[in-house]
Amino acid sequence: MKKIINQPENYVKEMLEGLYIAHPDLITYTGEDVHCLVSVNKKPGKVGIATGGGSGHLPLFLGYVGKGMLDGCSVGDVFQSPSAEQMLEVTKAIDSGAGVLYIYGNYNGDIFNFDMAAEMADFEENIRVESVVAGEDVASAGPSKEGEKNTRRGVAGIVFVYKCAGAAADKMMNLDEVKRVAEKAAANVRTMGVALTPCIVPRVGKPGFTIGEDEMEIGMGIHGETGIRRAKLEPADAIVDEMLEKVVADIPYVSGDEVAVLVNGLGATSLDEQYIVTRRIDTFLKEKGISVHRYYVGEYATSLEMAGFSISLLKLDDELKELLDAPAQTPFFVQL
Repeated sequence: MKKIINQPENYVKEMLEGLYIAHPDLITYTGEDVHCLVSVNKKPGKVGIATGGGSGHLPLFLGYVGKGMLDGCSVGDVFQSPSAEQMLEVTKAIDSGAGVLYIYGNYNGDIFNFDMAAEMADFEENIRVESVVAGEDVASAGPSKEGEKNTRRGVAGIVFVYKCAGAAADKMMNLDEVKRVAEKAAANVRTMGVALTPCIVPRVGKPGFTIGEDEMEIGMGIHGETGIRRAKLEPADAIVDEMLEKVVADIPYVSGDEVAVLVNGLGATSLDEQYIVTRRIDTFLKEKGISVHRYYVGEYATSLEMAGFSISLLKLDDELKELLDAPAQTPFFVQL
């Protein structure tokens, strides 16, 4: 294993300490626990927005705390959920009297601990908490029917939910309205990814799975969860076409619809390759009559040093477009 680290058990703590050193104008931590990350720019009377999740996905989740997006994040160990107590500490720190909205990915550990933190916040601190669970990975499960629980994984598309909900909160919308916006964004985003290599969790010291040098896995999750098809590596255009056919089919589009596109590297895919992917996405969507309002290209939700990428589409209306375009500044996301 080749990693630029000290002791594996200190991996997350030292990463966080470096992050606070680099961005003191945007983030700090509450109490004595570096895992409880909060914005230094607290806005009185604003709905607080919190997220959380395991490390190893930088800039997800903690990288979107700052101005115009999230207010706090509880940080777990690599690929592990943070504790309910850490989530509660973040909740208390970001509450400005207007309540707190939790936005997090659809993973059992996160759901359990966030639910527990919400109950403690209500009972112990009299803080109203609402939750939105993002799950948009079309490879992980079929679409849920009305009234059924969503069983899809939450992946890179959650960034769109953060952005729209954060802008709504920054406009001083109340908690119910911010939750409505977050739910609307979550309902209109879809993602699919492809992996080319495994990754190595520092404490484990070996790959979590194996994949051939000449292979790819369409639909693999950001923790190495099984995808929908493993095959020989194909040209970029063919990979993009297969992924987008499934994404576009999941929300019916008509000619003239408008989207935002997130091209996300998983940790070891060069920007050169990501822009080759972007080129094909643009051609594909134009052929479908789908207009692109904005492209975001880069690393937004990684899996340590995994090679591969994901594509997320957010179907837009006037409200979501305005919120998406609003300014924001975090350690990893700047939009003027």
